[in-house]
Amino acid sequence: MELFETIKNICYNARQASLTLSKKSGKERNYALLKIAEAILDSSEEIIKANALDIENAKANGMKESMQDRLLLNEGRIKEIARAIIKIADLDDPIGVGEIFTRPNGLEIHKTKVPLGVVAMIYEARPNVTPDAASLCLKSGNAVILRGGKEAINSNKAVVKVIRNTLLTCGFDENCVSLIEDTTRESANVLMKMRGGVDVLIPRGGKGLIRSVVENSTVPVIETGAGNCHLYVDESADIDMALKVALNAKCSRPSVCNAVETILLHSSVAYEFLNRFYNATRDFALDIRGCKICCRFLDGITEATEEDYATEYDDYIVSVKVVDSVYEAVEHIRKYSTGHSEAIITENSRNADYFTSSIDSCSLYVNASTRFTDGGEFGLGAEIGISTQKLHVRGPMGLSALTTDKYIIKGDGHTR
Repeated sequence: MELFETIKNICYNARQASLTLSKKSGKERNYALLKIAEAILDSSEEIIKANALDIENAKANGMKESMQDRLLLNEGRIKEIARAIIKIADLDDPIGVGEIFTRPNGLEIHKTKVPLGVVAMIYEARPNVTPDAASLCLKSGNAVILRGGKEAINSNKAVVKVIRNTLLTCGFDENCVSLIEDTTRESANVLMKMRGGVDVLIPRGGKGLIRSVVENSTVPVIETGAGNCHLYVDESADIDMALKVALNAKCSRPSVCNAVETILLHSSVAYEFLNRFYNATRDFALDIRGCKICCRFLDGITEATEEDYATEYDDYIVSVKVVDSVYEAVEHIRKYSTGHSEAIITENSRNADYFTSSIDSCSLYVNASTRFTDGGEFGLGAEIGISTQKLHVRGPMGLSALTTDKYIIKGDGHTR
């Protein structure tokens, strides 16, 4: 009961804060964001110390190294966080944008963008999500309630402390950004039931977390997707290009949701690609799991299972499979995809068109890495998540995704 009341009060305070935030001008919100970026840089030593506790706990609990990489904050990454906040401040204000049209009866209808109100997030071990989400919500006039995972609790507390203190000095209600410090499953369950206190809930993390929120929340949910992403190397592919893209998509940062988990190879290029890919990834000690044909082509790889093709590894592991056509590749992707990001490497425009028109994922790439599915890379400044659903928003969710429409109708004694 005590936890319920605590979260209820956080929601109430966030609601009150959202009302005052909606009155702030775009200039005032931008000023606060720039001050937050400055304060995060000035507090980098404190934030890194807090993050070190999380890293220490992660190592003690046996967290795999690729996931520790997602958790890590250092001077470079804190500078990246500050730069992302500054980019958000530089974006056009999404609030108040709209159109005016007049009906034949003389009614003047104003359609305008307004904040959603109170946004809540339940997410896992990525502390950079905390400042990204807070900044996007502040820029779009929304209060935000953050419930991160236990793995990053010390980092999240340090970052939110800086943000809330800065909001106060800028004349904002500190409850525009709130953190639920209880990281038990019960706190997530309580937040999911705060319909009326929260306008929208965004889960961001693994498949289990997202499914739990979607199935149990009474608050409206924007579903973000796990990233079982695919790369298909077509028979007409430039193999040098395919290798460059595959290495980037799998090995540049394997713990993120836009990393490739399965590579599909046309039978005519499979032998050459697989041997070159294997040699190129030795330094990463990449665990390659292949179909029976792949295992015949190359010693040192293990046979892939059905479960492998359905798995988002978030690690230096990749599944490979030989197919005989773009049609077979598409069928495989349709079966196993989570609707996130898929890529084709091809010089055949007809195959490229078939690939992009036949797969229903939110982001489809032709001759480019899936690693571009990211709010910053799409010019959105940052993202609060990557939506794989079809209602309201889809793909990387930036500022416009955190707004809704309001109609203001002006008349002169009109009646119907």
